[in-house]
Amino acid sequence: MSTELITRPSLRAAELRSAGLDQAIAADPGSFRVLTGDRPTGPLHVGHYFGTLQNRVRLQDAGVQMIVLIADYQALTDRSSSDTLPADVLGLVADYLAAGLDPDRATIFAHSQVPALNQLLLPFLSLVSVAEVGRNPTVKEETAAAGQAGLNALMFSYPVHQAADILSCRANLVPVGQDQLPHLELTRVIARRFNERYSPAEPFFAEPAALLSSAPLLLGLDGRKMSKSRGNAIAIGATADETARLIARAKTDSERSVSYEPARRPELANLLLLAGLCLDQPPEDIASAADGNGAAGLKAIVTEAVNARFAAIRSRRAELAADRGYLRQVLLAGNEKARATAAGTLDAVQRLMHTAY
Repeated sequence: MSTELITRPSLRAAELRSAGLDQAIAADPGSFRVLTGDRPTGPLHVGHYFGTLQNRVRLQDAGVQMIVLIADYQALTDRSSSDTLPADVLGLVADYLAAGLDPDRATIFAHSQVPALNQLLLPFLSLVSVAEVGRNPTVKEETAAAGQAGLNALMFSYPVHQAADILSCRANLVPVGQDQLPHLELTRVIARRFNERYSPAEPFFAEPAALLSSAPLLLGLDGRKMSKSRGNAIAIGATADETARLIARAKTDSERSVSYEPARRPELANLLLLAGLCLDQPPEDIASAADGNGAAGLKAIVTEAVNARFAAIRSRRAELAADRGYLRQVLLAGNEKARATAAGTLDAVQRLMHTAY
């Protein structure tokens, strides 16, 4: 998704708001409540780990209130059957816990299990126009892919549903990449319009701030966007042998030398970046160590680095996956917390809207 679809003033404003957030978090972490999450469409992969999971654990450990959403309703936008949802949802819980999220400090819940959250979607829809939702980059991409007649209404309402996710739990901070800024900006617009219309004297909803991610983007092993559905990703729970087979098939190029040149040699640069992230080293250093050994030598380095970095996470995830009862307990406890929070928000919204009969 191109950041060109984000206006420069909006991007610059988000950058300015984000710049001082880490200092503010360090000074008073308890004043921040984060909402983040994923669609349950399969196991999370190394791109998720370095892109989001690692940062969630960092924020949790800093003392920020962490709320992690499993967006199971939104997983229905592009699948004809929900038979695999229970396994996919519990798989996400296992991924989260294995990566370091602590259910005693983080609330993990599925939004289909929080009626008040989904009820907020209705008044929020009244605060935006069809044209505004249609301009959202994700909706535009899905419309172009499916055609206007083929786009289902749940997908069209996705940006407003996401606002309900964020505002139902009164989150004031959302970690995002630049491509997700339009989603958050619509949430800010909804919060602002609700306050102007129903609570002008004392704003009820805080306009959530964007904590912009500085994580580098990992491509899939075939050079395309890393995706669970394309089979070009390494799941964080993959075995060492599975990882080795996937990396062995990774695209490189015909040159014998190894150099970190993302623009000219994107596939090779992606392997170097992956190894660098796993080893906490600059990819240029990995290139220097691998130069002269060709792609095969580099792939051996990458395989060893990935397997070493994720060994403990894989072991923990295997233990968790074998105890589905515990995973359900974690999810049920998180659902209960989220229900209480969202119900309180909905009660206040109904009073402000004069619909508390």
